[in-house]
Amino acid sequence: MSVIINNFNYGTLIGEAIDSALRQSAPDVEVIVVDDGSTDGSIEVIDGYGSKIRRIYQPNGGQAAAINAGVRASRGEILCFLDADDWWAEDKVAAVVEAFAADPGAALVYHRQQPVQSDGTYIMKPLPTTLCSGDLSPMLRRSAGFWPFPLTSAIALRRSAWDAVGDIPETFRISADAWLVGIYPFIGRVSALPSALGFYRVHGNNNWTRLDQDAAHVRKCMAHWRKTVETTDQFLEARGIGASLQLKDHFPYRVFEATLNGCGLTDRVTLAWKGMLFQGEPNLLRRTRNAFRAALTLPSTGIERSASEPSR
Repeated sequence: MSVIINNFNYGTLIGEAIDSALRQSAPDVEVIVVDDGSTDGSIEVIDGYGSKIRRIYQPNGGQAAAINAGVRASRGEILCFLDADDWWAEDKVAAVVEAFAADPGAALVYHRQQPVQSDGTYIMKPLPTTLCSGDLSPMLRRSAGFWPFPLTSAIALRRSAWDAVGDIPETFRISADAWLVGIYPFIGRVSALPSALGFYRVHGNNNWTRLDQDAAHVRKCMAHWRKTVETTDQFLEARGIGASLQLKDHFPYRVFEATLNGCGLTDRVTLAWKGMLFQGEPNLLRRTRNAFRAALTLPSTGIERSASEPSR
């Protein structure tokens, strides 16, 4: 079992991540820490662990480059990923190993994570709320690859699946987990664990869990989704898997598009109907709630236009 921790300028937090990896109850866990060109005190913290961990220092190349370097240096048949600002429960690795053993066809195992504030205070319910197991590829074909996906620190892969897919494209300088959760459900089965076996810090540097929705953030999310759909589709076509993903089927993208540009009555009705049919949320109650919440709360003028209008 290999744990790969990627770090960039989280010197005040990475110690907690490393400690949680070293505390795992499962035997034979190697911990590999990849520092991606940090300029804070990260290296001093990492060096302090000595021979307890394997250390890799490289120039800044982004999250994908850091994860790829960690996998290349690893020896385990199961790969677990941990962001430097998160941490795990002590039985996380043992639960993941057991899940892979129970389903030989599983390429990806994941669990819920408990969102916390920087001081460790719990906020929100464990994520993702909806769990998905089995062959997810038919669902992803109908949802432009979107599903209630886990974040990096909740993802574990079978090495044979990684070897079949290859490195994460290094264009994913951030949010490399989008590649993992977008590609691997097409490679093998997915197994979901209901327990919150990790803790996810919500802070100003998070990319997609910000609590505010300004125009710049919405545009950034939309660009990320476009890139992810395009890259996933290219991979599937090259492998002859035969799934053509359509951005029009990506309901969150359509909601953000309406948030940016505004939404009239007809558009609201259409969006609510599309949300009801959206395959990326298997839970009917949540799908219905999300569809009608979007239809009722979207701005009429759009935050892009509102931000550009002069103050009265």
